Amino acid sequence: MNSPVLYQNVIWMMLALAPVVFFVLLFVTAPYGRFSRGGWGPAIDNRLGWFVMEFPASLLVAYIMLFEMDLSVVTLVFFLIWQLHYFHRVFIYPFSLRGTRSMPVVIIAMAVLFNSINAYLIGYHFVFHGDQYGPGWLKSPAFIGGVILYATGYVMTKRSDAILRDLRGPGEDGYKIPRGFLYQYVSCPNYLGEIIQWGGWALLTWSTAGLVFLIWTMANLVPRAIAHHKWYGTTFPDYPAQRKALVPFLI
Repeated sequence: MNSPVLYQNVIWMMLALAPVVFFVLLFVTAPYGRFSRGGWGPAIDNRLGWFVMEFPASLLVAYIMLFEMDLSVVTLVFFLIWQLHYFHRVFIYPFSLRGTRSMPVVIIAMAVLFNSINAYLIGYHFVFHGDQYGPGWLKSPAFIGGVILYATGYVMTKRSDAILRDLRGPGEDGYKIPRGFLYQYVSCPNYLGEIIQWGGWALLTWSTAGLVFLIWTMANLVPRAIAHHKWYGTTFPDYPAQRKALVPFLI
């Protein structure tokens, strides 16, 4: 597992597969959330599904960085920044969801596979390249700019998710038009925030692994944002016409 050759081969494999995934998802929308539908095999509660599929991203990175390397001050900061997102994603976000939805086990399995591979790339980047981050890295333009982007995207995502969650009262299970904050411009500001966040991660770590994660985030979320935007327009006749899917005034 700790071979630099294997690591580099996985990098190339992920870069090659990302455009394929992007193309497929433009035509096949993953069947969870508002796009839940039959024909995808056994399904479980979406809260448990989110917990299971996001858990490897937190656990595996923690194992690699805490037991496979000696953390420096800088790599410890990286570790905490990573876990800031994934601790919330694993232990808070799934249990804040409202409504009753199910998620196909096959989708969860694919997400577990991706998150495990991504965690391997993120964690072992620091095993193999951790010595490039001297104490001065925390003052570098890449780190400072990356942290600003990461924090911006984090706030955008969490605020947007909260608006979506609060659309449903206790016992409600339907969908409504989200309004306020960045929803006045785009249908999926939560996805835009996540793309910005992982763009910040790629910059603050200045790593190929971070770039691969950003590319895969876009390959997954851009098609889904487009699908969400079309769904809103079809479902709600009064849906605001000026909104774009993902990027204000553009896409």
